[in-house]
Amino acid sequence: MADSRETLTKNAFVVGYPIKHSRSPLIHNFWLKQFQIDGNYGAVEKSPEEFPSFLAYLKGTDTPYVGGNVTIPHKESAYRLADRPDDLAEELGAANTVWVEDGLIHATNTDGFGFVANLDDRHPGWDKSGKALVLGAGGASRAVIQAIRNRGISEIHVVNRTVERARELADRFGPAVHGHPMEALAEVSKDCGLFVNTTSLGMDGTDVRDIDFSPLAENAVVTDIVYVPLKTPILDMAERQGFETVDGLGMLLHQARPGFDKWFGVRPDVTSNLRSMIIADMEEHA
Repeated sequence: MADSRETLTKNAFVVGYPIKHSRSPLIHNFWLKQFQIDGNYGAVEKSPEEFPSFLAYLKGTDTPYVGGNVTIPHKESAYRLADRPDDLAEELGAANTVWVEDGLIHATNTDGFGFVANLDDRHPGWDKSGKALVLGAGGASRAVIQAIRNRGISEIHVVNRTVERARELADRFGPAVHGHPMEALAEVSKDCGLFVNTTSLGMDGTDVRDIDFSPLAENAVVTDIVYVPLKTPILDMAERQGFETVDGLGMLLHQARPGFDKWFGVRPDVTSNLRSMIIADMEEHA
């Protein structure tokens, strides 16, 4: 029986639960049209109970998919269930991109790539100070910490309400990373050239307590992985205090690039047209 992946049309997916608000189909289908590739990228909703069988289905000869993205709440399961997770996924314990080779599921995590590529695009030179502060110690912070450590940031301070979780990340990612309670925020942000919010603070415009960014290095950049709203309360505060900011939308756009390359054979760029299209969709569904 022929493998359906050998047909002309290539199909990829994003799988999550729920999935209806994902903008990944807009991004990938924009690129498919741009490069005139005979392919399709769609959203697939699978509950945590259904996800293992869906991943197993990808290895079958009757699957239409060459691979796809994995989003909340399946990233850790994708890592555990993959046959060949790479080093990034191994250290994170989570995967957001999968593909099939020789009947085996390979997995990686491109969130960190997306985070760093967004900063490179919007604020080149962000990594010059070598010192960063990461607010939050949840799942989203792992890829950020891994990526900036791998980029050469030699001193990373993780601040979290539950200090034990911050210290767990220090144990996971090595001597460059230090965990602190929220009370230490002002002290450990001194001379940091990068401030990253990885928490849900400010998502959908919710209120955030005042943060004093003045201890940061003079030319520091403040960024937020939240992108709804585009200018979050944290970015607004930093801007009003005179600091450069980078919004989180680019992380979403850039993290999609390696997967598209893996499935469709082309490495796309993040253009102003793509960014404008996603912003228009965000405004339409606000």
